[in-house]
Amino acid sequence: MIVILDTGCANLRSLYNAVKRLGKEPLVTKDLASIKQARRVFLPGVGTAGAAMGAIEARDLAGTLKGLTQPVMGICLGMQLLTDYSEESQVPCLGLIQARVRELQAPRLPHMGWNQLTDIKPSPLFAGLNEDDWFYFVHSFMAPVGPYTLAQSRHGEAFSAVIQERNFIGAQFHPERSGKSGALLLKNFLEKDPC
Repeated sequence: MIVILDTGCANLRSLYNAVKRLGKEPLVTKDLASIKQARRVFLPGVGTAGAAMGAIEARDLAGTLKGLTQPVMGICLGMQLLTDYSEESQVPCLGLIQARVRELQAPRLPHMGWNQLTDIKPSPLFAGLNEDDWFYFVHSFMAPVGPYTLAQSRHGEAFSAVIQERNFIGAQFHPERSGKSGALLLKNFLEKDPC
């Protein structure tokens, strides 16, 4: 079972359709038992860190997320929620990846559009992908480059495009909106062992 978390603050349709195009049948749910039993879990996010963490706590999802041992992928804001803290809303996050999210230092915000990955570390997530591939970003906040960084990108400054700590993975871009490159990354996450 593949679960897309229904946090109440994300547009889930594009991710749901992207997973279905890969021949999988995702379940959009906030049911704790289903989340615990899932083979893969997606944590999407749209909006602000404060609103998203409020929704996660209101649905009693934080404790369940922290206890998951299967691969979990946070997307865009969902990636940022995996970290310790976001300066966007001055809010503690899930604390699953040791990073502090801050505003991107760039001439124009948000960083919106297509960009490439650099400094890609070996990982099953990137099978068939390289620095020639393009991904779609929409964000103003980011996790700085650190020991958890699997791939970087740059807009004004270098930032973490993909992060990982144990079974928790984050993509700052939207793989579900990133054409063939994004579809391949999603396929790798669903079918390979990314941990």
